[in-house]
Amino acid sequence: MLRDDFFTYQTQTTPHPLGMEVSHAKGSYIYDNQGNAHLDFVAGVSACSLGHCPPRVIDAVKEQLEKYMHVMVYGEYVQQPAVAFTKLLASKLPKNLETTYLVNSGTEAIEGAIKLARRYTGRSQLIAAHRAYHGNTMGSLSLMGYEERKSAFRPLIPDVSFIKFNAEADLEQITEKTAAVVLETIQGGAGFILPENGYLAKVRKRCDQVAALLILDEIQPGFGRTGKLFAFEHFNCVPDILVLGKGMASGLPVGAFVASKKMMDTFQTSPKLGHITTFGGNPVIAAASLATLQEITEKQLIEQTLEKEKLFRTLLVHPLINEIRGKGLMLALLLDDEEIVNYLVLKAAKKGLILFWLLFEPKAVRISPPLTISMKEIAIGCDQIISILNDYKPTAVN
Repeated sequence: MLRDDFFTYQTQTTPHPLGMEVSHAKGSYIYDNQGNAHLDFVAGVSACSLGHCPPRVIDAVKEQLEKYMHVMVYGEYVQQPAVAFTKLLASKLPKNLETTYLVNSGTEAIEGAIKLARRYTGRSQLIAAHRAYHGNTMGSLSLMGYEERKSAFRPLIPDVSFIKFNAEADLEQITEKTAAVVLETIQGGAGFILPENGYLAKVRKRCDQVAALLILDEIQPGFGRTGKLFAFEHFNCVPDILVLGKGMASGLPVGAFVASKKMMDTFQTSPKLGHITTFGGNPVIAAASLATLQEITEKQLIEQTLEKEKLFRTLLVHPLINEIRGKGLMLALLLDDEEIVNYLVLKAAKKGLILFWLLFEPKAVRISPPLTISMKEIAIGCDQIISILNDYKPTAVN
């Protein structure tokens, strides 16, 4: 049986994975092997920006597959899909973010970004935020501000310090010894926490004062999810290095970090090959990235996210919902306790609605549907959530 083989031959990372057997997926729905449709309010954890199997992306992938797939390690051959994507991306970003290094995942993009910051500044100290999440490889894990998740893997990379997100007083810890401050534009695993009171602009100013770099991690909010192409556009703050991933290629594995050409050129010498990747810039994935970016920016999807957010906030009113955090289609329901969260996520799964947890906030439920989700589909899913919460009865305490 497929399910038995899954548990035997494929590594699991939790004791109790959801274990749905997937048959196919289309638009806002995933279908199991029993033919049941599951409305997707998670989008592969913000990866499937255009829903499942978007036609424009499928066509671009098929067209590229018939030409060539992998031909050479990153950076040696001129391959049209990667060039076209990075050129279009540069046209959508501030002038200092002109050159892109394509990699295979968000966590690899973080690794490349912190290497670049240390190489360019000649400094070693990195500053990240408490309750931050930037990935799970060793460098990214070193930036995780959550000791419970990383203590088993120590020792990690040295010279990493932590500040509290939104705490202006902590900015004095950024000094002339700091290579870079690495922040999520919107804290994801911590519960979709927005920067407040001009916080990111104040971080930017402090970095400028001490010649430290600012790295913004937009792996989750990037590519239109917050009502802007990138979330930093909401907060009067332009990073020195921008880190991307997840929603960039409609569900294919990808990541990128973007900086000035002057900065990126330091990877060429002392030593040369300052960052190496075999499959970064893969032409098939670059074709998917190009088609995804074209579709997002040409079809008014970014503007629609804020209207869809309003509908979620209008419909998701219930005594058990204490708060809705986030922006656009990057939302988190804050409930009273972990028991209600588990009840809602698991009960929804049985009723054909996909919700999910957040890493560090046990009272939160993730809502990050495809940008293409319809108003009708939002209403259907929200009705399910309210119905499930209406049926909730607390577990009796002995």
